[in-house]
Amino acid sequence: MGIGVSNYRLARAASRAGALGVVSGTAIDTVLVRRLQLGDENGDMRRALAQFPNPEVARRITEAYFIPGGKRPGDSFRLLPLPNASMSRARLDVIVAANFVEVFLAKEGHDGLVGINYLEKIQTPTLPALFGAILAGVDVVLMGAGIPLSIPGALDRLANFEPAEIRFNVEQSEPGSAVALRFTPLDHFERGLFTAKRPHFFAIVSSHVIAKTLARKANGKVDGFVVEDHTAGGHNAPPRKSRTADRLAGPAFGSADVPNLSEFRELGLPFWIAGSAASPIKLEQALAAGAEGVQLGTAFAFCDESGITSELKRDVLVRARTRRLSVVTDFEASPTGYPFKRVEREGLDHELAQQRGRERICDLGYLRRPYADGGGVGYRCAGEPVATYLKKGGSEADTVNKLCLCNQLFATIGLGQTRGNGEELPLLTSGEELIEVASFVEPSSGSFSAERVIRIMTGTLLSPGPHDGDGERDQRQCVNEPLGLRQ
Repeated sequence: MGIGVSNYRLARAASRAGALGVVSGTAIDTVLVRRLQLGDENGDMRRALAQFPNPEVARRITEAYFIPGGKRPGDSFRLLPLPNASMSRARLDVIVAANFVEVFLAKEGHDGLVGINYLEKIQTPTLPALFGAILAGVDVVLMGAGIPLSIPGALDRLANFEPAEIRFNVEQSEPGSAVALRFTPLDHFERGLFTAKRPHFFAIVSSHVIAKTLARKANGKVDGFVVEDHTAGGHNAPPRKSRTADRLAGPAFGSADVPNLSEFRELGLPFWIAGSAASPIKLEQALAAGAEGVQLGTAFAFCDESGITSELKRDVLVRARTRRLSVVTDFEASPTGYPFKRVEREGLDHELAQQRGRERICDLGYLRRPYADGGGVGYRCAGEPVATYLKKGGSEADTVNKLCLCNQLFATIGLGQTRGNGEELPLLTSGEELIEVASFVEPSSGSFSAERVIRIMTGTLLSPGPHDGDGERDQRQCVNEPLGLRQ
């Protein structure tokens, strides 16, 4: 879930409770260095770095970014160089170490399963990120937002400390001119110091057509699928029948966008259902349809352990109980051009205008899109300054009403950049089931834990209504491994 929302604390709590806990690998390198600049109050970052297989790399990162006591209020975070196809060794080392740290901490203190999630469309950090997660013993790699045909083979090679490459999707490149991203583990580490295992690979897909393509044409084994429909949070696949829908025109999705589960069953591979699945009934329906279980995002995003700031979580949960918020599918917000789920809070109509009215600055660059530039590769983002985007050959129409998802999602987890004109504004994304998270709230605290979500989902704790008393034991047996991975 997003940048730092599904963090190591949440994944660890979910794994301890018997589910497959998943950390987000998106922009995790910047997450690490900003946690260090805030002083690493509980010491988790430095403790994990102390276990990193290359002590010299860990030392350099700590010396470069750790600030005892944290940076002064009003000071800006120090930035990493923008990710690109030809990053320095030092820049690659930060990516490897950050993924190692997050997975290491998520796996700490238990023997449960931990996964990590990446986006196919953010390609330049992918190979070093995968290697870092493998070094920490990640059990599952999940990837969506594209068709990750070359990831299974890359996992095979990286787990064996062999050079790996993936196809680099460069816009406007000449037909037949393939561009590749490469990573060589032994340029960074000595193999004899440690061993590694190849994690399972689950592709996150919205249709059986993509699943069949992956199962037949991927360069290695695909171990299963997460079948995500258009009600899920974050980015969605575009509607298959209506690609010109206006943000205010109502739902643009239809029957063509509903995954055909019978086709998934015929593939003979395990699959989990995602999107508005956070209820015991939805879990039972998923199992009856042949799925192994469900994947939850929104319910966990607003639990105690998630990375969203406490203030935002409290506000959302109060509004969910009183139904004073909504989730819209915004066809303009994301610089990627994909539909994006955005939370609107009643009485805060000015939020969107403020978010869109920020000074355009692209200084994180994760969503920049590579394009062919005179024999080389350039990078552009529809959320960067319009004049800059146009100079790079972009269309002005692409820039209309774009948000800076990178900077604003960092603000949502309390790691937003401080600038001369103030701090970056947060942006909340969620699945369409957001109001239903009220059913998980414990009345005595006004919040809920990841464990409580899992107990309600598996039937060991009845879900109270938003205004009822606490739940009580259900006499049904728990369904085995409904949220996790069978070993």
